[in-house]
Amino acid sequence: MTYDQQILDILLEVGERGISVGALAKHVYNQNCTFFFQPDFQEVRQYVQQYLLQGSKSAQSLIESTGKRGYYRLNTQGSADARQLMLHFQEESAAPSALNENEKPQQDFSLSLFGDDF
Repeated sequence: MTYDQQILDILLEVGERGISVGALAKHVYNQNCTFFFQPDFQEVRQYVQQYLLQGSKSAQSLIESTGKRGYYRLNTQGSADARQLMLHFQEESAAPSALNENEKPQQDFSLSLFGDDF
């Protein structure tokens, strides 16, 4: 399901502080709302909650509880998969900034609606 990757992406963005199940469910829900389709929020929340519970069962799991009730984060200490995911995310974040430095500013070639008199 597409929710899995969205959950991991959000957990990557929040980092070490973690995020609550409710806030994570809202983010996933909002990412999947369109003009023509709105998923059931309770189903999304239940899926997120189950995914987090299943993904945080052992010390080597990809996800871990932060110690605060209902808050989760990626397990960067015990999971090699989470460390790899963090490296991949950092590489993606760094790549666009390098491209932006080398790009020339774009010129505005659009025509003025009122002419050059104003």
